[in-house]
Amino acid sequence: MTSTFDPRHVRRAFARAASTYTAAAALQREAETRLLESLDYLGEQVPKVVLDVGAGPGHASAAIKKRWPKAQVIALDQAMPMLRQARKAAGWWKPFTQVCADARALPVADGSVDVIFSNLCLQWVEDLPAVFAGFRRALRPGGLLLCSTFGPETLIELRDAFAQSDPAPHVSRFPPIAQFGDALLMSGFRDPVLDRDLFTLTYNDLPALMRELRAMGATNALSNRRATLTGRGRFAAASAAYEPLRRPDGTLPSSWEVIYAHAWAPAPGAPIREHGRDVASVPVSAIPIRRRID
Repeated sequence: MTSTFDPRHVRRAFARAASTYTAAAALQREAETRLLESLDYLGEQVPKVVLDVGAGPGHASAAIKKRWPKAQVIALDQAMPMLRQARKAAGWWKPFTQVCADARALPVADGSVDVIFSNLCLQWVEDLPAVFAGFRRALRPGGLLLCSTFGPETLIELRDAFAQSDPAPHVSRFPPIAQFGDALLMSGFRDPVLDRDLFTLTYNDLPALMRELRAMGATNALSNRRATLTGRGRFAAASAAYEPLRRPDGTLPSSWEVIYAHAWAPAPGAPIREHGRDVASVPVSAIPIRRRID
């Protein structure tokens, strides 16, 4: 079976973006802040081990370590240059552990983690139930999973513009919120709660948007992407297709849908539902859009 994403391309893109990511990823930091607020679901509990999956430059890991200084906080990322940036975020006074590994194969013992935190990493994963099953394996019974990902409205304008100029795909189709919730249930997590935000960012032109995507490592990692450069002609055609969306203030809009979820690891011995058997559905109509921000 052909994979949707080229994992080596994803790793290389984020490695190259390590030094530019923080400056470019304002939206990621906003989503991170909102996801960190969900740590309040733990109440007075103080976790012993927190795993930050897809930690990038380690800002969330640093915030978690500041909140719980005695906890072991592990920043996990598949791009070593990102972890080098994370060392700077850690500081000598509140250090956290950095581990270079893949979210699809967590190098931790079963039931050894109290909280898994993962901000805007899972959109690069195609087999969500398998990854969530790995998260469940790592969590102790009753452990908390907090995660976010991009939804299908993300970069919809860019996807449509390139679709009019080039038959080769340029923008990933991210899973809808219902599919994300179903994957949690399929993996055996209990009491999942999901919501979403819609953001609209603006840019002077298409090249400005593309530069920012490259700076944050979000390049075209689709396995069936064009093997050669897009070319000036196709890029110009995509720019022309985007142009009718220009707003009265002279900027071009770019939509971003962020899906958030929290769920709890079940009691020992609870089955992991596989192959769609006995999986309840999460209707998208039941999950409101919390905020729309321009």
